[in-house]
Amino acid sequence: MNRILMIALLLTAFAVAAPVQAGGDAARGAELAVDCADCHGADGMGDEDNPKLAGLDEAYQIEQLKAFKSGERVDEEEMMSMYAEDLSDQDMADLAAYYASLGDQ
Repeated sequence: MNRILMIALLLTAFAVAAPVQAGGDAARGAELAVDCADCHGADGMGDEDNPKLAGLDEAYQIEQLKAFKSGERVDEEEMMSMYAEDLSDQDMADLAAYYASLGDQ
């Protein structure tokens, strides 16, 4: 009985952890990034006023988006805060996966 319970618990743990480990969907992130291109460029390289996103670490990007959403990080024009407030955690992961996939150009 203990063995069956242990196996069931392990399978449940793997099922719950798998989506978290899978990370974001870069293809979906590319679709979402259309809204980001005006400021960060179609290639994610930014410009003199907006930071480069291409090649940045996924976890770092997610952390920054969450900080904008929560108000912990504020930009002067509040563009990022307004944009981030509508993003789900999955949207953030997808965007981060996309920009990380562009590599450090």
